[in-house]
Amino acid sequence: METWEFGRMVRQWRDRLEPSTVGVPVAGRRRASGLRREELAWLAGISVDYLTRLEQGRSTSPSVQVVESLARSLRLGDAERDLLFRLAGHATPGRDVVSARITPSVQRLLDRLANTPVAVYDATWTLIVANAPYDALMGATTGWRGIERNSVWRNLVGPGTRAVHSPDEQAEFEAGLVGDLRLSAARYPADHRLRELVAELSAQSPRFVDLWGSGEVGRHADPGRRKTIDHPDVGLITLDCDTMIVAADDIRIMIYTAEPGTEDAERLALAIVLGTQRMVEGLQP
Repeated sequence: METWEFGRMVRQWRDRLEPSTVGVPVAGRRRASGLRREELAWLAGISVDYLTRLEQGRSTSPSVQVVESLARSLRLGDAERDLLFRLAGHATPGRDVVSARITPSVQRLLDRLANTPVAVYDATWTLIVANAPYDALMGATTGWRGIERNSVWRNLVGPGTRAVHSPDEQAEFEAGLVGDLRLSAARYPADHRLRELVAELSAQSPRFVDLWGSGEVGRHADPGRRKTIDHPDVGLITLDCDTMIVAADDIRIMIYTAEPGTEDAERLALAIVLGTQRMVEGLQP
């Protein structure tokens, strides 16, 4: 890894970004242009200390996942993204591995949904990015690391989500997640991270072992599915949850909306306001 050059380029690209263009809420006056270090760390899902060490050349060999996250958060074009991977000592990921790439065209779509709860997942149902309204609705995702970002793990092993399911609905939901993961495993047999994920899930979850052993496959995405969210501040919110699949990159975009003029729409708006206020307070220096 070209340690100093990697850090220098990250700092240079960070300085050119206006917070408003990447969905970072701004409160009060700012002494410097561009993104603050803590803001880029928040967007990329890494600690401020780690980003500091990367920028100062004191930490080497960032993972492919960290480099991809930084490239996405910095809104790098294809040539700049390739350069960042080379400076980190990695080849740009090819088509034979699960993609975490958000293309400029998809990013423009996400920007237009900046006030709507949106989360983007890769083909293993690992969270790539969630916007501020999503975190306000479903709980902060920025502290999630490694397997914690995977929806299969969160629902079969981890703490679950704020979505309310009956036992039958939960069983169907879990089976759909595992069935979709099996499809991805067949599409990307060379992806070692996917194999590691399956091995880790198998070691931690007897439920996963049973579902994986059943051999069932199928898409988890269920367009038009309605979900009820148990929000700690505003109570139950019933929303439409639509999942769009970007076939070229094999990513899933999950969007939560409420019918205008309804009580659910009012509760969703309140949840977003409260959550955004907390996030702004957390980003203050």
